Amino acid sequence: MGGRARESSQRTGLRGPASVALGRTTVHVVLPDGVDDPARPSGGNRYDRRLCRELAATGWDVRELVVHGSWPRPEARALSELARTVAALPDGAVVLVDGLIASAAGSVLVPESDRVRLVVLVHMPFGDVAVPARAESAVLRHARAVVTTSSWTRDRLLDRYGLPPDRVRVARPGADPGELAPGTSGGGRLLCVGAVVPAKGHDVLLEALGGLADRPWHCTVVGSLDRDPGFVAGLRRRAADRGIADRITFAGPRGGPALTDGKRRADLLVHASRLESYGMVVTEALSFGLPVVATDVGGVPEALGRTAAGPPGLLVPPDDPAALGEALGAWLGDPGLRERLRRTARERRGSLAGWDATARQMAVALAAVGGTVGDAVIDTRAETVGWAP
Repeated sequence: MGGRARESSQRTGLRGPASVALGRTTVHVVLPDGVDDPARPSGGNRYDRRLCRELAATGWDVRELVVHGSWPRPEARALSELARTVAALPDGAVVLVDGLIASAAGSVLVPESDRVRLVVLVHMPFGDVAVPARAESAVLRHARAVVTTSSWTRDRLLDRYGLPPDRVRVARPGADPGELAPGTSGGGRLLCVGAVVPAKGHDVLLEALGGLADRPWHCTVVGSLDRDPGFVAGLRRRAADRGIADRITFAGPRGGPALTDGKRRADLLVHASRLESYGMVVTEALSFGLPVVATDVGGVPEALGRTAAGPPGLLVPPDDPAALGEALGAWLGDPGLRERLRRTARERRGSLAGWDATARQMAVALAAVGGTVGDAVIDTRAETVGWAP
């Protein structure tokens, strides 16, 4: 087999009231190479890894198939490897394919869609961005089900490709409870998390911060620095030109305890992305009670959410350094605003869904295409699983 298959975990007993018990519990999950590479952290990789782990914990037999290639722009050998991997699966197998692969693999997946039960997990639509829209549409139309990571992505697929609504489900990312961030009195510890590439808007952030040089702040940028070295070099030059180079730390990729400590010490998450299908970094910050200043794009408002007292952050238009600078200036200069946003962020922290809810939503979709949904024992009492502040 071309793919590197491995069983993610042993099957276990059902766990808690949110468990799903099914007659058919094997799922073959096709993942891109690099899903576990600490040098290439991404929301999609974290989602895939946690989903596999949670499905296994609730009784699914998860068979991971990692396929090499520069997805979603694969080489011929990557498509050949994927073809061999899928062809080796038994007839009727339930196959969950990451959209990074599926969107560019219609030549492989469409012919196999009558033989295996294809489910596509769409983190971000790639039509007319990395692949032709007609190619992505063909794959999604031949899938038994499509699962998106946000309502925004679901709506986008329905509007663009005319997919049957009952075949497109949402399984939002979960968030692990973090230690409550105490915050500092001045609110000047800013945190930005995401690969340092143009799509994440670091250039907009630096321009906004350059206009706040007279305020007390320091910004730590966490994320891969090797995806676009020229862009990173330009950011460093811009910071030096604006006289703020010593107030911005490009920390590189961080995970585990280092990233946890960074969130715990921060005052505010700043996310200037130009496009996001959801924005896991937003909910992950909120899980520490961190307020957020972010761009109003894609699924970010969905991730930010709101409480009875209002949203736990501020949203600004994308590609607008002046608007971002105004929001950051308000945060830094208004103690009342900082207190209100900290309070609402801590309230939102208590209502965030856990990853077991993500697995439950995915399990229902997998059960439906597996033809065993009638045998399912499902407890859907809690759409949102939170923790106490």
